[in-house]
Amino acid sequence: MKLQRKALKTLKQWKTTPDHKPLLIRGARQTGKTWLVNEFANGQYDNIVSVDFMQRPSLSGIFEQDLDPQRIIRQLELAANQRILPGRTLLFFDEIQESPLALTSLKYFTEQAPDYDIIATGSYMGISKHGKTSFPVGKVTMMNLHPLSFTEYLDSIGQDMIADTIREGRFEDIPQALEPQMNDLLKTYMWVGGMPAALSAHLDNGIPQDVRTVQQDILNAYDLDFSKHAAYTLGERIRLVWNTLPSQLAKENRKFVYGVVRQGARAREYEEALTWLTDYGIITKVPRLDALHIPLPGYESLNTFKIYLEDTGILGALSGLDVNTLVNKSKLFSEFKGAFVEQYVCQQLVAQGIRPRYWANPNPQGNAEIDFVMEQGDEVFPIEVKSSSNIRARSLSYVCNRYGLHGIRIGEIGYRKQSWLTNIPLWCVDGLGEYLKRQIEKSRENPATI
Repeated sequence: MKLQRKALKTLKQWKTTPDHKPLLIRGARQTGKTWLVNEFANGQYDNIVSVDFMQRPSLSGIFEQDLDPQRIIRQLELAANQRILPGRTLLFFDEIQESPLALTSLKYFTEQAPDYDIIATGSYMGISKHGKTSFPVGKVTMMNLHPLSFTEYLDSIGQDMIADTIREGRFEDIPQALEPQMNDLLKTYMWVGGMPAALSAHLDNGIPQDVRTVQQDILNAYDLDFSKHAAYTLGERIRLVWNTLPSQLAKENRKFVYGVVRQGARAREYEEALTWLTDYGIITKVPRLDALHIPLPGYESLNTFKIYLEDTGILGALSGLDVNTLVNKSKLFSEFKGAFVEQYVCQQLVAQGIRPRYWANPNPQGNAEIDFVMEQGDEVFPIEVKSSSNIRARSLSYVCNRYGLHGIRIGEIGYRKQSWLTNIPLWCVDGLGEYLKRQIEKSRENPATI
């Protein structure tokens, strides 16, 4: 079976948009950026000219003389022994973070040679920290690539009709009879994760140990990058933070505590390490909200937050989750006291372009807490995640009453809409944003609905 990525549709839309700018795809290591571009180019262009600045660093010299697009094109044609024709050739700058001047050149391609189709890929960190060169602000189209979502996994195993229904947020159209099958597929996805190499290993033979070997290879690559891109002292702090993240998530309230990294540790010692990991693209920082009002950024706490990883499969490998857990799937939702499920939900929200936050009662006497909070339009939605069949929602009820909000409860439950609360199955999270858009539109037509 072959991986299916919804980003391919985005690339086709980019190509057919009149006067499109160069496309810059950012993403963490191993999220499949290079594969995506090559897959897209096949059938869309007469040829592709790939410039891999990591594999052939000498090609960066082409950009050092000046940034005249026509001269650059001529010299790249000679280096590749291929013609680069406007509209017929895709010019692919891979690992562009290794050539800051190539990144700057995109500005001049937009202004002086807009007929050429150019896609560049690079890491979050390398692109955001490109030294003294000028970033082509406003001269490129930006796109972020994340691990495959659950619906992309469904696409890849031939379940595209249910995947489309979930993505479109049409949960009410899904028959209850499918719930056992979907929960089983979700547990497989959560263990394997959405990293393309791990998912490909699973689709090739289904052997859990082969998947774990790939996941471990990815972790080893991360560790090498910690040394390559960070000074020794910072690199050691990055490792300490990274390796204790499973312990942070295993705590009851998930809140990141510096003392878990090292006894007596202070924020100023490890803030840079957290920033590095965020810029590298392998963690998501989820800040606490002190109130649930629009705009949410105005109510974020600067010092209190949770940390989730980029991928459930990577979390399982980093924590040493037993390979046999994939066989005994009944325990999967309860691992890390339910944090494995929260990790999955966070991952799916981020893949939709949603920035998750959480809420905790600022009153020291109160213990109410909401797992995630999201904005949709001018509405705020508190989200409670249930890792078991227990569907009590005391904190959610408290928050919805206090702030006059409609709550979302996600768990091993069927879809059901109530006056103040909507139940969403775990396997439908990838369509939550679209679902809420539809509900908001309906509520404007009929204020009695949400």
